[in-house]
Amino acid sequence: MAKTFQFDLVTPEKAQGPIEAEFAAIPAHEGEMGVLPGHEPYLAMLKPGEVRVTVPGGGVRYYAVSGGFAEVTPKGVDLFAETAEMADEIDAERARAALERSKAELARKALDPLTLAQAEAAFQRASIRLKVAELARRPGRKPVR
Repeated sequence: MAKTFQFDLVTPEKAQGPIEAEFAAIPAHEGEMGVLPGHEPYLAMLKPGEVRVTVPGGGVRYYAVSGGFAEVTPKGVDLFAETAEMADEIDAERARAALERSKAELARKALDPLTLAQAEAAFQRASIRLKVAELARRPGRKPVR
């Protein structure tokens, strides 16, 4: 059995990959899903969250995604995301500021349903972006590009 598989990440703006991967963790709606070489074919809806891809040599690539779907095939994983940012592309200060703005919006009283949904989505996106940016920068982590 192969020890690696191809991981492709595609958004409406760009495509990244294929990269050689040993493991991928993706935020499926049913819960976090791990993929190893030889995984059975599968199609999963993505929820906003963190994607981790372990590459040969032990390095890890971290991405923040905001929905989409993943297709696991015999050749690997094709991840089609609405948006995706690699950890080192995320401006942590900008994400922190967006998180504070969304918290302030959510604290307002009597929000209409649309404004509430937009504020909740902004809070979730900013939280994920900040988590991924900080996760990749932790001491002992081995992020790769």
